[in-house]
Amino acid sequence: MVSLDKAVIARYKHGKKLFEVLVDPEKVDLIKSGSGEGVDMGEVLAVDAIFEDASKGNKATESDLMKVFSTTDVREIAMRIIKEGEVQLTTEQRRRRVEDKRRQVINQIARISINPQTGTPHPPSRIEIAMREAKVHIDPFKSVDELVNETVKSIRAVIPIKIEENEIAVKIPPAYTGRVHELKKKYHVLKEEWQGDGSFIALLRVPAGMKDELLSFLSAITRGEVETRIVK
Repeated sequence: MVSLDKAVIARYKHGKKLFEVLVDPEKVDLIKSGSGEGVDMGEVLAVDAIFEDASKGNKATESDLMKVFSTTDVREIAMRIIKEGEVQLTTEQRRRRVEDKRRQVINQIARISINPQTGTPHPPSRIEIAMREAKVHIDPFKSVDELVNETVKSIRAVIPIKIEENEIAVKIPPAYTGRVHELKKKYHVLKEEWQGDGSFIALLRVPAGMKDELLSFLSAITRGEVETRIVK
């Protein structure tokens, strides 16, 4: 359960009635982006209650809840309020969230994109400047992936940029396959196969800007004994 000092208000209006819940802004992002399936509402809510005015602590009546939501189940109603309502942020909360999302977008673009003229990644500082020049707007409630796609489209008018992917074949010796799960968690595995001698081979797809990161990771978990080959 998120603490009250970190919670924000999610609000749903029905006629003249307002219904509010105090929620974790990070979990709200997941739910609104459609990635929140299976989210534990107990971790989303700061208080297990539906309010008509959260700032005053005034709770909604059960009769009002039944009229509008046809249930008094707090968590079911809270999910609907989050999905269909609006999230209220203070000016400072919005500023912090926008800046946090902006930094995540910049770092992600720097990792996955290249300058097609040089074949090298753009440094984060150049991406940040391009975003200012393109007047990129950061919606604090959109997912990072969605914002990255929108931002790349916008800054193409300012800098040459391309999201290029590499396919890399890897072979991990038997002595180091205990860390294969880390590899599969961090990177997109297209194909995989266990060999008779216990070694692990796979074909990975990664953004070109993350190629060096992948190779460094593989070298670290195998003490340099990994075999790699760029297929594409």
